[in-house]
Amino acid sequence: MLSGVKAGLVSADVLRREQQELRRHERNNKHLEEESRHSETVFRDKSGRKRDLAQERLEQRQKAEAQSERDEQYARWGKGLAQGRQQQQNVEDAIKEMQKPLARYIDDQDLDRMLREQEREGDPMADFIKKRKAKENKDKKEKPRYNGPAPPLNRFNIWPGHRWDGVDRSNGFEQQRFARIANKKAVQELAYKWSVEDM
Repeated sequence: MLSGVKAGLVSADVLRREQQELRRHERNNKHLEEESRHSETVFRDKSGRKRDLAQERLEQRQKAEAQSERDEQYARWGKGLAQGRQQQQNVEDAIKEMQKPLARYIDDQDLDRMLREQEREGDPMADFIKKRKAKENKDKKEKPRYNGPAPPLNRFNIWPGHRWDGVDRSNGFEQQRFARIANKKAVQELAYKWSVEDM
């Protein structure tokens, strides 16, 4: 039988001996049961070494924190830095506006400044103010521009810098490109004129 006792018709003597042996076996294994009852489970990796679960949890938490910081930073970059600054400015403006009283009177400086800065269509003074602001901006130092002879054309229409000495050091690609474009245009024009010549 599964328990280790004999099956079938058995005498009382044999039965007593088997029961004593089972009790002795249980007493011998009692301390193993007590030890195993309060012991912790041992986790092992594929190679058989013990795993330190607390250390692994700590590492996973650190990785998750680093990943969340990285995701947050990429999300901030994805929205755009200028847009983030603009949003922060909008929040500050909204807080500033909330601190003001609900009723705004004629002597409110912020309201007056906001109304003055608005541009209205058909305002005769708007052109004068724009010219004055442009003149003030022009007085500010701006980057110098190239003032020499006309530079060779390029496909991006970029003007040379102010320090350019006027020497064309290109390999001739731009001129060849413009020549191909002009040739193609001339051939198309000639083909069109030839096709409508008889009309």
